[in-house]
Amino acid sequence: MKFETLCLHADDNKKDEWGTINTPVCQAATFVHKDVGVPSEYSYSRLSNPTRAHLENTISALEGGAAAFAFSSGMSAIATVMKLFTPPAHIIASDDLYGGTLRLFRGVNAAEGLSFDFVDTADVERVKSLINKDTKAIFCETPSNPMMQVSDIAALARVAKAHNLLLIVDNTFLTPYYQKPFAFGADIVVHSGTKYLGGHNDVLAGFAVARTEALAEKLAYLYKTFGACLAPFDCFLVERGIKTLPIRMDRLSANAAKIAEWLRARKDVKKVYYAGFSDHAGYVVSKRQATGFGGMISFEAESRALAENILRKVKVFQYAESLGGVESLITFPMLQTHADVPEKERLARGITDSFLRVSVGIENADDLIDDLEQAFKL
Repeated sequence: MKFETLCLHADDNKKDEWGTINTPVCQAATFVHKDVGVPSEYSYSRLSNPTRAHLENTISALEGGAAAFAFSSGMSAIATVMKLFTPPAHIIASDDLYGGTLRLFRGVNAAEGLSFDFVDTADVERVKSLINKDTKAIFCETPSNPMMQVSDIAALARVAKAHNLLLIVDNTFLTPYYQKPFAFGADIVVHSGTKYLGGHNDVLAGFAVARTEALAEKLAYLYKTFGACLAPFDCFLVERGIKTLPIRMDRLSANAAKIAEWLRARKDVKKVYYAGFSDHAGYVVSKRQATGFGGMISFEAESRALAENILRKVKVFQYAESLGGVESLITFPMLQTHADVPEKERLARGITDSFLRVSVGIENADDLIDDLEQAFKL
């Protein structure tokens, strides 16, 4: 089946005996055993649940993996994946990451004995230079949050394979509709399912998908042990969102392309960060490994006063800390997503007091541009 059909029918054989169109919400914590020592297919919902299993099978099919695991948030998915590594394991990670991921790596995993080097993972030679005897994995976001850096997944996979490392790719921004990391050699794919997969700003969710059965078995053990599983009704909401994923992604991506060009033409915008520009450093790589550019844009206004004016005056865009929903959102990374990043480091990356991040939704593009036009007026 093609991707659009898989979004609706990837796991129809797991539907219930009554022939429901939508997957039923199995709001059960525990299940009756068939006999002594003979459990049912499901025994306890921390381990597995019929509603969650259907969603996980769908995500696995969309990514092309061996198995997927649905978590209570994107951060719980990443935190569980990091439990694959024990000290003195060394991880090479993108230096431009979601602030919560940086906080996990530095504030929790490093305290537990893991070590990290943060680097622009688009620079493959630099990545190679940091590998040492304790290196166990490469972790990258592509495009990255919020600077839209694009890493070459295939090139990183070759490096990882040559040194027996795992390649972990955060595929939140593009989703499997536009980018399939396993096709280019990744070992684990993670998502904040809160974003484009859910798509409606009404559910928190996360996913970890394993390329091989061996990795899936390791993740399954961690999953059942830590227990940060996604609740049945939340699974239902994410599955409902996935049904319209291709339509939403195409619409919001087309909107983003128009808005990025509009922003770039303004004299009061210093720089626009958008992977779809033909002169973007990662454009050629993007065209090779992805089929779309997504709905994320960052830009630097000419002053903090203008940035704050935009945040206060937008009416169709909403000033909120998230992305990937049908509604267009605008975020102030300095005070929101990257507030925990040290100021010196944040500024060195370009996350200044006039830097804004935009998640473009599915509204009419002209209405969105009109909204920005009025918000730019001091």
